[in-house]
Amino acid sequence: MKIGIVCYPTFGGSGVVATELGKALSKEGHKIHFITYSQPTRLDFFNENLFYHEVDIKSYPLFDHAPYELALASKMVNVVKYEKLDLLHVHYAIPHASAAYMAKQILKEQGIHIPVVTTLHGTDITLVGKDPSYEPVVTFSINKSDGVTAVSEDLRKATLEHFDVKRHIEVIPNFIDLGRFKRQKKEHFKRAICPNGEKLLVHTSNFRKVKRVEDVLKVFRKVRKVLPVKLLLVGDGPERDKMERLSRQYETWEDVRFLGKLEAVEEVLSLADLFLMPSEKESFGLAALEAMACEVPVLSSNAGGIPELNLDGITGYVCEVGDIETMTERALDILSDENLPRFKENALNRAIDFDVSKILPLYEAFYRKTVEDAAVAFAK
Repeated sequence: MKIGIVCYPTFGGSGVVATELGKALSKEGHKIHFITYSQPTRLDFFNENLFYHEVDIKSYPLFDHAPYELALASKMVNVVKYEKLDLLHVHYAIPHASAAYMAKQILKEQGIHIPVVTTLHGTDITLVGKDPSYEPVVTFSINKSDGVTAVSEDLRKATLEHFDVKRHIEVIPNFIDLGRFKRQKKEHFKRAICPNGEKLLVHTSNFRKVKRVEDVLKVFRKVRKVLPVKLLLVGDGPERDKMERLSRQYETWEDVRFLGKLEAVEEVLSLADLFLMPSEKESFGLAALEAMACEVPVLSSNAGGIPELNLDGITGYVCEVGDIETMTERALDILSDENLPRFKENALNRAIDFDVSKILPLYEAFYRKTVEDAAVAFAK
């Protein structure tokens, strides 16, 4: 198939998933055309089946903000028309689904029918989409999509609860490339960071309030009073400066390292004994899955779709959002020499369930069904 993929080209979960999906599809022989305003972060290689089309965003004195949605819709029209695409797959409802609908209507006037699949990732539904300023457009765009998927059952339920969606929503979970995300032999790095055999805790995120990075520091502070531990924080964002000040206030600064944004996060995860994800909202928990693939148990909140991935008492523990005391107790339980090997083995086994080789066929089957159903509807 010839598939156009529209996504945000950033480190965010939706952009990562969209890019990795496109790369995996290209390896299976599909022609994949990425349509976005800059090259996606994870689009780190090209082959004969991968193409990139940049959306040209022009600035005019008349506009306070460049009309990206219009530029995106126009680019979709051109790519579909000249590359003869079979399907558009848009990731993140705002503004990609509405732009796709506009492109679809323009192409229809030219006698070209293009089915659209919209994948819902999380904050496009649970946060931004519920804003009264966007809700009518989000609802309309989802209902006008030919196929809709969500990355977790929790997100599917939230969408149906907050929006008047008539379309069936297929749950296709996020996935992992176990060829890349696997535990690497990095003992020399581990010794450099933990010279006295300390256990290593890791957290990765975009350092927004919803990620509750402050809870990571609170749990680490309490665990550190009982057990020798170190903490690595990967990522960057609006809460980083505050977290640096807080780590000094807690007098844990010497045992905490802020690493910033890293592309090869699997190298850091290969050192870890425990991954912390205390998020207030999380539609799936892709960062946790990446950790589990590297044999790292997960201590998480019970937000959103995380419990569908992190199995309580098996791959780690799931706690109430903000329950620092219970999180500390569970962290110490996981990190005990008696329990840690079992949790690590279980984490890897769970990650195998989400290997790209198992999830990719679900998308391919959904694409085929969507194209077939759309063709029947168009013929009526």
